[in-house]
Order: sequence, then C-alpha cells, then structure tokens
Amino acid sequence: ETRDDAAGECFDKTARILGLGYPGGPVISQLAAKWKYRNIEISKYRNITLPRPMMYTKDYDFSFSGLKTAVLYKVKELKPKTHNLKAAFCAEIQQSIIDVLIWKTLKAAKDFNAKSIILGGGVSANEELRKQIKLKIKNQKLKINFFVPEKNLCTDNAAIIASCGYFHLARGESSGLDLDVFPSLPFASTSAV
Repeated sequence: ETRDDAAGECFDKTARILGLGYPGGPVISQLAAKWKYRNIEISKYRNITLPRPMMYTKDYDFSFSGLKTAVLYKVKELKPKTHNLKAAFCAEIQQSIIDVLIWKTLKAAKDFNAKSIILGGGVSANEELRKQIKLKIKNQKLKINFFVPEKNLCTDNAAIIASCGYFHLARGESSGLDLDVFPSLPFASTSAV
C-alpha cells in the first residue's frame, strides 16, 4: 500500500510542478518518450537525478511524496524552460516511479510465490512501465503470468470506485453520512469493523 502519494498522484503533482497540466501521467510519458538524449544516462544530463523512494525497504509499501518534493527542489534549482530539459525531467520522474513499482512488485511476487501479476489502474496505461515489467519478468526467468488490460480499460482507480458507487446508488444502496473511514483497513480483513 502507499504511505502517502500513490504513483498516479505523483505523476499528476510533478506534472503540475513542471507546468504540464493534468492528468500528469500521459503528458510525462509523452515527453519522456521524446527526450532527445535517451541514449545517455539521465543523471549525466544537467545532473537530473531523483530518488527511488523506499525501493529497498523490507516491506512492500510505496511512498512517492519524497519524489514529488525532490522534483520541486530540482525544478527550483534548474528552472527548466526548454522543451528538452522538461523532457529530461519527465524521463527521470517516470523512470524513478517505474523502478520502484517494478522492484517492489517483483519482490512481493517472489516472496509470496505468486503465479500471476495483474497490473491495473491509471498508471498501468504507461507504455514504458508495461514494457519494462515484461522485460524484467523475462530476464529474471520468472514463471509468472503477467496480465494487463487494454489501455482504454486502464483508468484511474478513483473513476472505478466512483462507477461502483454509482451502480450501488442506482440499486438504492447508500452508506449514509454515518460511514466511518478506515484508510488502513487491510485487504484481507474479514472481521466486522
């Protein structure tokens, strides 16, 4: 689970810091793909190196607020005005998020002997993420099935939750205003809250 900002939220917020608009994921992905110096290491271009937050912790949690903050400070330092410098930022932001997502996902898959990995949500539309996770599974010779929906079905989880709520409401079901919120409720919870 995420401790603060999720990957999609990080894409959105860092795109806003760069003045790229909303939603951030698609525009960051597009600019990263167009970065003209893709064949050299990003860190060697204007010293744009961003952290890979919580990548090597022993748990399976994510935290992208530190990445967002690092982008903010690096943007203030370098003041990217050119298209190419913004594209370099996008390439590094995207790669930082991808590195963490893949590392943690494959760690969990190995630790729990997973037979399948299912990629979902808005970030799963990211072509580079799809390509790199398939390549890592292949290169590490993992016997894991990898499933990812067509891009047009990869939408933000908030939209999925809202549509679920719509259908419940259409059936006359509602939670009322007395609903308690449990943001850290585990997925496997079977006990009544």
